[in-house]
Amino acid sequence: MIKRIIPLGFDSFGVRSMATFVETNDQKILVDPGVSLAPLRYGLEPHHLELRRLDETWNKIKCYAEEADVLIVTHYHYDHHDPDYPELYRGKTVFIKNPIQNINLSQKWRAELFLSAIKDLPKKLETADGKEFQLGETVITFSKAVCHGTNPRLGYVVEVNIKSNGESFLHTSDVEGLSLEDQTAFILDEKPNIVFADGPMTYMLGYRYSFKSLEAAISNLRRVINVAELHILVLDHHLLRDLNYKTRIKQVYEAADESGIKVQTAAEFTGKKNELLEALRRKLYTKYALDEFKVKKRPLREE
Repeated sequence: MIKRIIPLGFDSFGVRSMATFVETNDQKILVDPGVSLAPLRYGLEPHHLELRRLDETWNKIKCYAEEADVLIVTHYHYDHHDPDYPELYRGKTVFIKNPIQNINLSQKWRAELFLSAIKDLPKKLETADGKEFQLGETVITFSKAVCHGTNPRLGYVVEVNIKSNGESFLHTSDVEGLSLEDQTAFILDEKPNIVFADGPMTYMLGYRYSFKSLEAAISNLRRVINVAELHILVLDHHLLRDLNYKTRIKQVYEAADESGIKVQTAAEFTGKKNELLEALRRKLYTKYALDEFKVKKRPLREE
């Protein structure tokens, strides 16, 4: 069975991340041990409240990485892994997005850097794309490489399904709302009980994310809601960078209500309030004086 699902860092917590810890009867698995902030939003650098949350989240991720048996890196953006802390991977079983196939130049370079950093540290290192692994009573299934978003421009990611004794949890990584058929098909095939999905990138609607893609994402999310085994759908990450996220995907919430499915953010899943610090950055600068906070700046990377 799946004993614990613990979201560690998500945009509803005030950081860019999808770090998630999953414990089954015999495995402890950490998906995407990374966290970052938007270097600029509204023309503003991260507020000190965001920097504080970044450090808090990273410390939490490190603690759970130490506890984990398995670490998974779904792709090579820095909010999903951190090459500066290779010791996280020492003695672990590590599954990674294929660093050579179905990868853009940026992520290929980052993959090389990451693999060089963790060389000889993992107990076991496997490429994951399209494969399934049996670890005791736990089965980890990976999708084939699917687009990071609506096209290959940002590269590819792998989705992850973790199953144990008939219960399953699925983590989509950065699909930006399931706008494409192959991104959605993996969920429909795996029939999970709980899904943590990267919701539509509506904060860039009409700019880097089209209305057509949003329409497709809403349609596909409604298809996911109709999976008989699904109980909870968590939508977070890119979606929670938009203060009007609920209005943008109103039809998804309506369909979920009709089907008795909970649609939540990662914060709501843990019983906490949403703290959309990036989306509120302009207000943070207005409300809180910078000299109220003394935070050591951790270097920020582009995603």
